[in-house]
Amino acid sequence: MENKSYDLKIRTYNYSIAIIKFLENMPNKRVYWVISDQLLRAATSIGANIIEAKSSSSKRDFIRFYEIALKSANETKYWLGLLRDATQTDRNKIEELLKEVNEISNILAASLLTMKKKK
Repeated sequence: MENKSYDLKIRTYNYSIAIIKFLENMPNKRVYWVISDQLLRAATSIGANIIEAKSSSSKRDFIRFYEIALKSANETKYWLGLLRDATQTDRNKIEELLKEVNEISNILAASLLTMKKKK
């Protein structure tokens, strides 16, 4: 279990870096500032909450951080979908980022189901 946890931490960290690099290429227009800010907050929050879970004081607290990470992943999907459908942004890159966050979401959801069953 520890190895899977470590892999998820690394994966979400790398995902945050991919989002940052993607956002560096956004046009310098107000609409992109707002969406980029929201996307950056949501995407980087996924990994941050997984890290917070590791230092939680109880199983209930641990689960809560994973729930927040899952909510952030879902919010990330929203902002990426908005960029894909409403702007002239690189659709291929967005689809790649969406695929990864979908996989991360599935891992988080499965982990939460397992943790809640063992509660």
